[in-house]
Amino acid sequence: MAAVRALVSKGPCWLRRGPSAPLPARFCSRGPAGAGRPESEAPLTRARQRDGIRNIVLSNPKKRNALSLAMLKSLQNDILHEAESNDLKVIVISAEGPVFSSGHDLKELTSEQGRDYHAEVFQTCSEVMMLIRNHPVPIIAMVNGLATAAGCQLVASCDIAVASDKASFATPGVNVGLFCSTPAVALGRAVPRKVALEMLFTGEPISAQDALLHGLLSKVVPEPQLQEETMRIAAKIASLSRPVVSLGKATFHKQLPQDLQTAYRLTSQAMVDNLALRDGQEGITAFLQKRRPVWSHEPRR
Repeated sequence: MAAVRALVSKGPCWLRRGPSAPLPARFCSRGPAGAGRPESEAPLTRARQRDGIRNIVLSNPKKRNALSLAMLKSLQNDILHEAESNDLKVIVISAEGPVFSSGHDLKELTSEQGRDYHAEVFQTCSEVMMLIRNHPVPIIAMVNGLATAAGCQLVASCDIAVASDKASFATPGVNVGLFCSTPAVALGRAVPRKVALEMLFTGEPISAQDALLHGLLSKVVPEPQLQEETMRIAAKIASLSRPVVSLGKATFHKQLPQDLQTAYRLTSQAMVDNLALRDGQEGITAFLQKRRPVWSHEPRR
């Protein structure tokens, strides 16, 4: 949560909103010249929240949903918005058009932009990817189409990834002389090393079925069923206790890099902490009483 709070401090002061309302429109331009956008332009991302599920849509299909600096900051703002609100249970990231995301905008990576601008692009992208991991609620990628380079990195960074059978994934930076080093961080933690390195060294795409086989995806479904299946998963998560799920997500990521003994020590303490939560006791009591639990976010009957 400390990482989330640190990133929250960089954002604007958000307006309050109802649980089923669209998120507030952007009201400031951010970053150096060229990084922001006039208010009259269409937003680069669209976000709406209902029943605990926040849907964020990458909405620049004309540019293949490239993760420009402005797009990254827009996505960051949508993820950060009221991140600690109990009304938020899960986030779904999807995209408009036939390409999920083509990765960084190469026009921003020419020598004319300069080293400082390039550093800001990659730093902001890294912040977004770390935010997804450190966010208190699960974040799901819903992928239909091509996800390349930083777009593939975005999918690999999400907690759950559901794709259509038409999706494909690649890290093709090597083909244009820019090795996908930052996408490799997320990719190399999602798939076996040799699979990641083949993708990185050749730039060749893999199919959705191969991505599922190697662990980049959670599930592959026929294209007409993609939204239904993704929202089914999201709705299931949204029906559960946010404090329990949040603790579980943080603990899962915390124990992964540890040795076995340390991992069991951390998770044993997390189980004790979980039992001390109101929802931990409510769930057990409800099970023993053979009734449905009433979580802390629900009105008492």
